[in-house]
Amino acid sequence: MGQRFEIDVEALSTNNEVLQSDDVSQVADYTKLFQLIEHEFKRKKYNLIETLANEISNSLLTVRNICEVTVRVRKPHAPIDSHFSDIEVEVTNKQ
Repeated sequence: MGQRFEIDVEALSTNNEVLQSDDVSQVADYTKLFQLIEHEFKRKKYNLIETLANEISNSLLTVRNICEVTVRVRKPHAPIDSHFSDIEVEVTNKQ
């Protein structure tokens, strides 16, 4: 992928107790989440941003305490002849 992309992620946790405990050890490791996103983005050339979003989502579902993930992949200034400024897809996967 030789173009610029933006990726947004929403991850839903299965551990609501962390909201009360304020215990960092009970939440998903954000560094690990970022590393998984980066790995999926760089591991191969994707023809479809839909496939990229799905692969990232499935990868993040392997992280402890994550039960649902929504991934948005945006291609700013997509090389298409239209009046759109960006192209974006959204994929949501659940365990």
